[in-house]
Amino acid sequence: MISEKHPTELLRLLHLASPTLPIGAYTYSQGLEAAIETGSVTDENSANAWITESLSVVTDFEAPIFWRLLHAFSNQNEPDVTYWTELFLASRDTHELRAETIQMGYSLSKLVYDLNIAEEPLQRIMALQVEVPLPTAFACAATALKISQEAALLGFLFSIIENQVLVCVKSIPLGQVSGQRLLLSLHPKIEMAANHAMQLEDHELSNWAPGLSILSMMHEIQYSRIYRS
Repeated sequence: MISEKHPTELLRLLHLASPTLPIGAYTYSQGLEAAIETGSVTDENSANAWITESLSVVTDFEAPIFWRLLHAFSNQNEPDVTYWTELFLASRDTHELRAETIQMGYSLSKLVYDLNIAEEPLQRIMALQVEVPLPTAFACAATALKISQEAALLGFLFSIIENQVLVCVKSIPLGQVSGQRLLLSLHPKIEMAANHAMQLEDHELSNWAPGLSILSMMHEIQYSRIYRS
């Protein structure tokens, strides 16, 4: 018999990682629109290559910071939450990438507050943050919903990749079947990314991605665009 905890946790994870979560994820492409504009991403194969490469960047920095934030919230460790939050914000090296994570983090934080799902210690930690990026807000929400840390990490990564696939479907454009085939093919890479992120030591974290930074800066002045980043 399935225990009560597992389906409840799964439903909460699906809710948190859903593209219908009203935090504005659909308005961002994370540099992908600029890559499509320059002709770097034109079909399913090149989209797969782009998303795989971008996932490696997330795996080396954003995901392991998110993993640390999950532990910090679980232990109600405000100094650690503040440290990893500030480090992540400092790593956003273009205006639009910083604005993206702050806007989405603010929206998710407000949703957590409006739904009253976080207990007072978590609310207090969040209130002490000067600015809240998305990984911090997502980690707080996952902790408040009592989602296991491993499941929360997979959900966080899947939500990022799913949004990238949706951008490809709408903007290359790819057909719906191609988009679903692409997303399905990325499942093993998401699992590998989660395992890698959990094992990195602090000194191994790196957000080195000059190509993405350049594309993001190009996108800031792109004449015709759909996405905010």
